Amino acid sequence: MQRSVSSLALSPSVKVKLVNAGFQCADELFPLKPLQLSREAGISLEEALEVLQMVRSEQEEQGGGYLTALELLEEEQDLGSIVTFCSELDSALGGGIPLGRTTEICGAPGLGKTQLCLQLAVDVQVPQCFGGLGGQALFVDTEGSFLVQRLVDLSKAAVQHCRLLAQDPEQQNAIKGFTMETILSNIFLIRCHDYVELLAEIYCLSDFLSQHPKVRLLVIDSIAFPFRYSFDDLSQRTRLLNGMAQQLIQVATHHQVAVVWTNQMTTRVRCGQARLVPALGESWGHAATQRLLLHWAAKQRLASLYKSPNHMETTVSYSITGQGFRDADQSENTSCSQSGSRTKRARTQEEQ
Repeated sequence: MQRSVSSLALSPSVKVKLVNAGFQCADELFPLKPLQLSREAGISLEEALEVLQMVRSEQEEQGGGYLTALELLEEEQDLGSIVTFCSELDSALGGGIPLGRTTEICGAPGLGKTQLCLQLAVDVQVPQCFGGLGGQALFVDTEGSFLVQRLVDLSKAAVQHCRLLAQDPEQQNAIKGFTMETILSNIFLIRCHDYVELLAEIYCLSDFLSQHPKVRLLVIDSIAFPFRYSFDDLSQRTRLLNGMAQQLIQVATHHQVAVVWTNQMTTRVRCGQARLVPALGESWGHAATQRLLLHWAAKQRLASLYKSPNHMETTVSYSITGQGFRDADQSENTSCSQSGSRTKRARTQEEQ
């Protein structure tokens, strides 16, 4: 059954403009691009994005069909996860950052949020014969923090580690195609300069992922930056954030990718005491499936998992080395280590 435009949960003025422009059913809006709808209906680009987010969200929900709980469990178990190269964090996460779900990484500047995102963009490409996914990554940069040279360092370290692990012919053959150049060529970069560009890119994600089925990781670094200082109307910001969160959840579910975004910290005063909390408000705290908080304890870096549907809250230590995101007991001069059962064997070969 086609849904009328007048029944959509939009402001009355927007619905009137849509109807006056000749749009009667929601299906008529679905194929339009934001700029095209803005011009034809005489609404702002932000309003057009909000309309199209809602229409696409409802259409994908209607076309999703039904699954039994057992089918959903089997589907989630088959998806796998992306290792972080920090064995303690991978253990806390049940193997790494899960596909098909959304993960938020919060923390103050300098704690390694971007470092972890870059590490994941490399790790998602580890060949399947080494326990990886052999996928690709899409990196959305809103802060200008994407550093290619740092990515080169992480890529070389990952390649070197896999070379140390290669034993059987399949692994030795796979390592020939796992190089720094191929890793960089499999990371797609999008730069967004404001929240309008970010919303437009997120709206087009489904089309991009359909054209690039090997993408298994979507990173948005950071999601807070475009939204913190551009709004006088906080209710509009809340609506746009909620619509964006729903869109990202659907992207993770329907395209079976791990959606990871970073969030900044802000100061909240309560009972006369100030403390750092994740930005964008308390309601945004429910947007992600799981939430990681990076923080300091003296001179030690800690990662706390304090929101997860199937893992208990825990805190682990980690370090940022020349090779990337690693366990806390590794120094700058040690070679990179892989999470899981291969870690000890790799370290033994490195010492030899």
